[in-house]
Amino acid sequence: MAVKSLDQLDLANKRVLVRVDFNVPMDKNQQITDDSRIRAALPTIRYLLEQGCEITLMSHLGRPKGQVKPEFSLKPVAAHLGELLETEVALVTDFADGGRHGKVQLLENLRFSPGETKNDADFAKTLAQYGDVYINDAFGAAHRAHASIAAVAEHFEEKGAGYLLAKELHYLKEALKNPERPFVSILGGSKISDKLRLIENLIDKVDTLIIGGGMSYTFLEAQGIGIGRSLVEKDFVEEAKRLLELCERKGVQMLLPLDHLAARDFKEDADAEITHDQTIAEGLMGLDIGPETINLYNTQVAAAKTIVWNGPMGVFEWETFATGTISVAEAMAENPGMTIIGGGDSVAAVNKAGVQDQMTHISTGGGASLELLGGHDLPGVTALEA
Repeated sequence: MAVKSLDQLDLANKRVLVRVDFNVPMDKNQQITDDSRIRAALPTIRYLLEQGCEITLMSHLGRPKGQVKPEFSLKPVAAHLGELLETEVALVTDFADGGRHGKVQLLENLRFSPGETKNDADFAKTLAQYGDVYINDAFGAAHRAHASIAAVAEHFEEKGAGYLLAKELHYLKEALKNPERPFVSILGGSKISDKLRLIENLIDKVDTLIIGGGMSYTFLEAQGIGIGRSLVEKDFVEEAKRLLELCERKGVQMLLPLDHLAARDFKEDADAEITHDQTIAEGLMGLDIGPETINLYNTQVAAAKTIVWNGPMGVFEWETFATGTISVAEAMAENPGMTIIGGGDSVAAVNKAGVQDQMTHISTGGGASLELLGGHDLPGVTALEA
C-alpha cells in the first residue's frame, strides 16, 4: 500500500499529530546554531494551518536517555518556531491530558520518556490522543522504530507523509527505480563497514561506482597496492575483494583513486604532497584524492545523467585536503541531470562549495538516507503503509 501524501488526506479542521525532526544543534547557552531542520518542516506546518488544523508537533532532541534534562529542552525550538510562523507555539510538558494550547503546540522532548526509544505501546497511545490524523515529516528519524514513529501510527486510520518525507521518498527511492543512464554513484567517507549494504545495493543499480575518502584505501589494499600509513579496515579487506569481484561480474565500473594528496601527520597544517601514482609511500597517509583522480572523477560526473553522492573524498574540514571534495560538488553542480546528495557530510561539503541551490535534491537524513539507498525499509515509512 502506497504512503498517502498530504493532499490525499481529509485534513480540514482536524486535530493533526505531526512527527517532525527538530533535533537541531545548540550552543552551551541553548541558542540554536542551525535552524535548517525547523525551516524544512515549515511547508507542512503552513499547509496544515491553511486547512484550519489544530497542530500538535513532536520531536526528540539529543540523547537525554529517558531522563528530563533541561539542556535538552525543546523550549528554544518552540520560541524560534513561533517567530518563523508569527504565531505563539506552546510547549507542552505534561502529555497526560491530550489538551490544547493554541493552534500550534509542541510536545516537550519525546526522549525525556524512556518509552520513546523502546517503541512502547502505552507511550504511543498517550501521544495518539493528540490527533485524529497522524503525519510523519521526520525523515531524519524515519529509520528508527521509536514510539512516535512506529507504534503511534497503529492508532490512526488517517495517516500519511508530510512534504519533506514525501520528497525524500521520491528522490531516494522512486527516482532510483528507473534512473536515466549513465547512473553514477560517488561514495566516500572513512569506512567500508558503515556502507557495506549501500555499496552492495548500488552495484545492482549503477553503471559506475566512484570511490574516495578513507574507504578507498581498504579497496587499494585489497588490490595489493601500498597505502603507507593510510586508514585501512584490516577486517574488511576480504570484503573489499568480494565487492571488487562483484563489480567485475556485474559489469559495473568501480573507479579508485589514481593519485593522492598525502601527508606524514594527521593534522590541519601538515605538509601535503601529491603521489606519483596509486601507491602511497611508507610513512605517508592519504588525506585527499590527487589532481589526476579529480580529472578522472569529474569526467565521469560530467557524462552522467543520474548521480548519487554520499561521503567526502578526503578530510574536507581542513582547507588543504578539501580540494577533492569541493571539486566533486562543483562538477555535480554543473551537471544538468539528476543530482542527489545522500545526506551526512556530503551536505556540509555542498554548502561549503556554495552550490547547494544547483542540486536536484539534498537529503536531510544521515542514517535514514543510507538505509533507504541501501535498499532497507524504514520503520517510519512502513508504519504509514499499514
